[in-house]
Parts: sequence; C-alpha cells; structure tokens
Amino acid sequence: MAFIKPFKALRPKINLAEKVAALPYDVMSTGEAMQMAAGNPCSFLHISRPEIDLPGVDIHSDPVYRKGQETLSRFVAEAILEQDGEECYYVYRQKMGDIVQTGLVVCAGVDDYQDGTIKKHELTRADKEEDRVRHIDFLDANDEPVFYTYRNHPEISSLVGKAATAIPVYDFTTDDGVSHTLWVIDDRQTIAELTALFAVIPTLYVADGHHRSAAASRVRDMRKAANPGHSGKEEYNYFLTVIFPDNEMNIMPYNRVVKDLNGLSITEFMARLAEKFEISPLNSPLKPVHSHQFGMYLSGKWYELLPREGSFSEDDAVVRLDVSILQNNLLSPILGIRNPRTDQRIQFVGGIRGLDELMRMVDSGEYEVAFALYPTSMKELMELADADKIMPPKSTWFEPKLRSGLFVHLLK
Repeated sequence: MAFIKPFKALRPKINLAEKVAALPYDVMSTGEAMQMAAGNPCSFLHISRPEIDLPGVDIHSDPVYRKGQETLSRFVAEAILEQDGEECYYVYRQKMGDIVQTGLVVCAGVDDYQDGTIKKHELTRADKEEDRVRHIDFLDANDEPVFYTYRNHPEISSLVGKAATAIPVYDFTTDDGVSHTLWVIDDRQTIAELTALFAVIPTLYVADGHHRSAAASRVRDMRKAANPGHSGKEEYNYFLTVIFPDNEMNIMPYNRVVKDLNGLSITEFMARLAEKFEISPLNSPLKPVHSHQFGMYLSGKWYELLPREGSFSEDDAVVRLDVSILQNNLLSPILGIRNPRTDQRIQFVGGIRGLDELMRMVDSGEYEVAFALYPTSMKELMELADADKIMPPKSTWFEPKLRSGLFVHLLK
C-alpha cells in the first residue's frame, strides 16, 4: 500500500514564485536553459541546471554540482526560498487550455519504490541516473518533484478539491499559457485523512521522473550505509513527489527524428519500408489520430505509414505499442538503431513542440527523417506497469510539465 508523508517545503516568497518557477531540468539543453534564465537571478534553473553559470565547464564535473549547492544556499540566505515551519501537504493545480490537473504534493517512500509499490514502465540510463544521484547528494535536497499517478479515488479527489477552494499561496500564468496554482494543507485532520486514504491505494505509477526516482533510492542507500544510527525515519528515506489521479493525466506523443538513412538512398529506404508498411503520400502534415498510424516527413514530403498485417503481434502488450512497432519494423532493421536509449543518431521530440518542429529539424539538414506517433494511453501504461513490463524508451510525454522551484524537500 502507498505510503505518503507531509514535509516542510522550502518554497519561494509569494512575490517571487513566478520568477523562481522553471521548467524541469531535462526538457531543455544547456543553451536553452541559459536563455530562459537570462536576466533572472531568481530562476530555479540556476539550481537545477547550475552549469549555466559556469560556461565551458564539463556539466558533470564537481564544480557544477557544487555550484548548484552554493546557489541553493544563497537562495535561502537571501530569503528567495523560505522553509515552512511545520510539515504540510500541498495542492498543485495546472491548467493548459481545457486540460486541468490537480495533484497532491507529498513525500513518497524509497521503500515503496524498492518493493514495487511504486511501479515503473521505463528503464533508466546509467549516465542520467548518476547525474541525478550526484545532483541530489550535493544539494542535500530533492529539488525537483517526480510526477506520479494513481487510479482515481473519489474521497481523495474530494479532499484535495476542498483544499483547493481556499485562497491559494501562488497563482500565476507562465509564458506558455499554463496557469499554476498552489495551496497549503496545514490542517492536521486533513493531513491524517489523506495519509490514511493513500494507505489503501495499492499502487502508484511513475508517469515522469524515472531517473529522479532511481536517484532518490540510491541516495537513500548511500546515506543509510554511512549512518550507523540509521532509523528509517530520516528525511533521506523520502523524496519529493506530485501525485495526480489517472483521469486527469494528459499524454502527448513522443516523436522521433533520425540523422540519416543508414547508408540507404531514398529509393532503397522506401523499398525496404514498403515491406512492413503501407505508404501513402500526403499533401499536408499528418498528426496521427489513432493507434498504428504514423506520419513520416522525408525530403520535404509527408507520408502516412500503416503497418502491414503480420508485422507485429496484437497478443503482446509491449510489441503492439506504436513505439514498439516503429522500433521493431523500421528504426532497428532498416535504420540500424538497435538501442534507442544510447544511439546518438536518434532524437526524441515531445509532442508539445508539434509537427512544425519535426519539419524544422529535418529541413535544417541536421536530421534526415522524422516520425510522428499517436500517444500511448494511460490504460496501456498502467497495465504494462502492473505486469512489471517495460516500455521502449521515450514512450510517453506528459503535459503540462510540473514547474520546478515551487517546493523543495530538504534531506535533513
């Protein structure tokens, strides 16, 4: 059963929340982070992406992690961030157009992650996991939340909704048009009721944040080993999480672009492709509207791709995923991308960037071909996680993204 606990959040002064709030560290390049933080000394990117203040330095070197630690300390010393005096839960609501998601900000337990109460659906990359381990360990804090979901529970929704009728502590809209609203739950009875309700939730699911979850687990094990008096109650046993009900989650496609055709001419590539897909030329860009439909942009033209009968098994829950169909029938056998987790010839493009971004990347000459996919569903994600199966990498892109900096969990 799921364990959650309240915590004393380190969070921005009310008048600084909008300046502090930043996109997650892993949805941008270093250059993009520098542009986003330019002229804003309060941007949380100075903590989550500290290399922006050390240009030219190896982003995985000690000076970078140490810079993040120093900047977090400065934010506290200058009262940009202040810690709550008592343990609370927090309600975080985001609105993007017609999409509204309201989550509960809590600390989840490393034990739940390690024993499988928290279900994963993707593998982590060793280099990215190590980066987050060092980042968290140097900061002595979980600076960015993990994004979890659970099967909707009416009583939880009722309590969270009631808390969201109070006056919020933060309420602002970011440049991308997403509104962010935060409430503090400091009522002891409500906290106890929410804790008890989650204690009967059998499973939490990682939506976004596999590397942060794995890193929190490793940091706990490191600190446990170094602490002869370890009791299991130390703050490093818990990590920062925002949990949303599954019926409010919004998954967008995670598209692909590839640098070259693996030595094939366009004619040869199309001939190989026709063995596994029905190909239809199009006069306009294609955003897939159903599963097993793909859009391909190549040499200034769009095509619809439909997998041929027999090219995949409908009986295998992983194999019938669109990301698997594309990988197993095209990316691997034709383009030679056998390990998309490590191959540098492929890049993944979040659906929020739209088809124009795919066209831009190919038209720039940096990439040869782009593929637009239909999004994986929440039902598919949860069923696969329940069966302890792993999706191919970059199967899901959730929007809106949580803003970092609105709450930080200190590890001591």
